[in-house]
Amino acid sequence: MTTIDDRKAGLEARLTELQGRLVRIEDELEQPASDNFSEQATEREDDQVLEDLGASGAQEIRMIEAALDRIRRGTYGICANCGEVIEAKRLDTVPATPLCADCAAGR
Repeated sequence: MTTIDDRKAGLEARLTELQGRLVRIEDELEQPASDNFSEQATEREDDQVLEDLGASGAQEIRMIEAALDRIRRGTYGICANCGEVIEAKRLDTVPATPLCADCAAGR
């Protein structure tokens, strides 16, 4: 069985990983554009992919920070919508989730 401390450590490790990834993405996006027009087109496509990855990573960071806050407040693992306990299996799959499976599915 996974303890709250184990979940907290996993969330903190993922947070550190994502923060590092976002720094690398920002560094890559700040690189000057090539003088070659065809390379610029490819770089722009690559930049769009990086921007999408950055946005996705930033969203996950917000979810993890909220989960860590729930751990600090003692409400981690309690559905923010219905107040029921979130199943351990769901927390194993989506550790930062604030919702039980039923509420996430809109039931």
